[in-house]
Amino acid sequence: MAAIKGSNTKPEVRVRSILHSMGYRFRLHRKDLPGKPDIVLTKYRTVIFVHGCFWHCHDCRWGIVVPKTRAEFWADKRRGNVERDVRKTEALEALGWRVLRVWECQTRDMEALKLTLAGLIGLDTLS
Repeated sequence: MAAIKGSNTKPEVRVRSILHSMGYRFRLHRKDLPGKPDIVLTKYRTVIFVHGCFWHCHDCRWGIVVPKTRAEFWADKRRGNVERDVRKTEALEALGWRVLRVWECQTRDMEALKLTLAGLIGLDTLS
């Protein structure tokens, strides 16, 4: 567990790289916002969380994996992560922020990720 990073992960760096190449400027891990979002686009009142599929129970092949040892412990841990995500999302939305999620599995193909980010952020409305 100690080796698992909470920030500056490869998927997060990929998302930041693409956003930067698209001309967006952002802040990282703002501690004054609920949940310390991975990426904060202040100008657009938008936050982006880059979630690991396993840790946040995504419905892809990496997210549905059930560990063979201590399965109950990991199920509780992952369920807690999902519940915390819901609470933090509601808190951010109550403050007027738009919350976006990018899953780890979406960051494996850079071209598809660029299209996904353009669709999520809505380039036609932000530019």
